[in-house]
Amino acid sequence: MPVPYFRLKLEEAEIEAVVGVLRSGWLTSGAECAALEREFAEALGGGVHAIAVNSNTSGMHLALEAAGVGPGDEVIVPDLTFTATAEVVRYLGAEVVFADVLPDTLCIDPGCVRRLLTHRTKAILPVHFGGLGAEIGALQAIASEYNIVIIEDAAHSFPASAAGSAIGKHGSFATVFSFYANKTITTGEGGMIVTSDEAVAQRCRVMRLHGIDRDAFRRFQGDSSTWNYDIIAPGFKYNLPDIAAALGRRQLARAEAMRERRAAIAARYHEKLSSLPLELPPGAPAGDKHAWHLYPVRLTADTPTKRSDLEAALAAAQIGYSVHYTPLHRMSYWRERYGLSDDRFPVATDYFRRCLSLPIFSDMRIDEADEVVSVIRDLLG
Repeated sequence: MPVPYFRLKLEEAEIEAVVGVLRSGWLTSGAECAALEREFAEALGGGVHAIAVNSNTSGMHLALEAAGVGPGDEVIVPDLTFTATAEVVRYLGAEVVFADVLPDTLCIDPGCVRRLLTHRTKAILPVHFGGLGAEIGALQAIASEYNIVIIEDAAHSFPASAAGSAIGKHGSFATVFSFYANKTITTGEGGMIVTSDEAVAQRCRVMRLHGIDRDAFRRFQGDSSTWNYDIIAPGFKYNLPDIAAALGRRQLARAEAMRERRAAIAARYHEKLSSLPLELPPGAPAGDKHAWHLYPVRLTADTPTKRSDLEAALAAAQIGYSVHYTPLHRMSYWRERYGLSDDRFPVATDYFRRCLSLPIFSDMRIDEADEVVSVIRDLLG
């Protein structure tokens, strides 16, 4: 039985919501976008501002810009992440400093962060890897001690919690979520900046749409007082259209149910694979929630095959898989710009040599998970 790495299933209400926007005559950022922002903030428990954008990447760019990051500054980023986490630093002319990750959670290592601090360090950009919370308390202690900001890359992590609070509610300068097509909730392309600081929120709102000081929806809804807008900064075109927001609102309503489904798949993998020579990803600590965006396993010294053999077996059975991620120090641009090598990132390098991400998604059935397990057990058992 073929099993894809990812499969999206939309409900009829989600499709109708998008069709409703198409019929409304207003397609770009408007009432649906504003409603998604309100509902997302409420889903986190309130007390925060939510600013919808067209990607997690653009959201991180806006958050870094709001923090005043620029030439001469350094931002500490985990080596084990997608390139977007690092590239936004370069957009602003600042330099990326790569940190190794913790061997269990694969999130940024606070001890490594502390060793990399300099007088130029402006921000730390941790990733909640795979949907599991980073050690936010330890990172906040460092940030407070050295007067630097934390901008959390939560692309994998809605809905999830860490240290007893929802990710997005830890009081960081900003937290940025992703609504990309294969994320835990989707708008096709999109993201959300969350902050408890009104000034940060207002800067991101202005800069996401060309630096205009007036809302476009109001300007085109017959409010004649809004035609005379001003440009207060050279902004960007990072707004989320209502077509996407309408889908996001209905996905948001199902977010916890979809997380529970992914958690059930993860539990099935744990149950069926625990006797094999594989390292399985850890669950969240008691009282916290894992978003289960990824399920990466690691071959051990006792695994009787190579990763390429496991890849071949899965491919022959038409089962999707992936690798998350090739560490950034192995990517040409980052390696050459900063002179990076494997020995500086022993944990990320070791993980990369042994890892493989198994399919896990909200529409996945238990019998599909069992098919994945069967192929792995046949090879390793």
